[in-house]
Amino acid sequence: MLFSAPPQTFRVRVCGALADAPAAAWDACANPPGSPYNPFISHAFMNACEASGSATRANGWQPAHLLVEDGNQALQACAPAYLKSHSQGEYVFDHGFAEALERAGGRYYPKLQVSAPFTPVTGRRLLTRPGPQEEAASAALVGGLRALRQKTGASSIHITFPQKDEWEALTAAGFLPRTGEQFHFFNEGYADFEAFLAALASRKRKAIRRERKA
Repeated sequence: MLFSAPPQTFRVRVCGALADAPAAAWDACANPPGSPYNPFISHAFMNACEASGSATRANGWQPAHLLVEDGNQALQACAPAYLKSHSQGEYVFDHGFAEALERAGGRYYPKLQVSAPFTPVTGRRLLTRPGPQEEAASAALVGGLRALRQKTGASSIHITFPQKDEWEALTAAGFLPRTGEQFHFFNEGYADFEAFLAALASRKRKAIRRERKA
């Protein structure tokens, strides 16, 4: 279970550009051998988001990645984190929270966002290297996020599209759980769009055809 290990000595630091984080060590935490490979948390993908100018401070995505290192300066855990000045590119619509806080006299932005930019795909967000220090490194990572939020004056921490075990562990650690819905399309062997329409209820077929004509 995450966050349950006794405290150990780690150094938690913030990396202002993923290019400054060691690629092999990051990937050892993000996609360790034996785990399903997720390209969206890989060093190559996230670095490309920054190098292309997409996830940068100028576009409201200020990189603030957390790195947890042990006494030998070996990376044991990391988290893709950004100080956000807006809520675009997250596919989680929290504008209502922002407006409510601002009406109450507060300030919603910046917020600390832990996510894969522009990617509404479930995956690991608290990236830990498997081994005897994994649980303690996870706890250090969560502590680092809380410290970073306080130091930067961010209103809140948002960890979006995490895996279920992370969601449950974060809830147990005092984070407020949030649920949402996604609608996925699966191609069941449809030969074309008309074949797909034929599988729908009559009222849905008629509604779609009306939309297409409009």
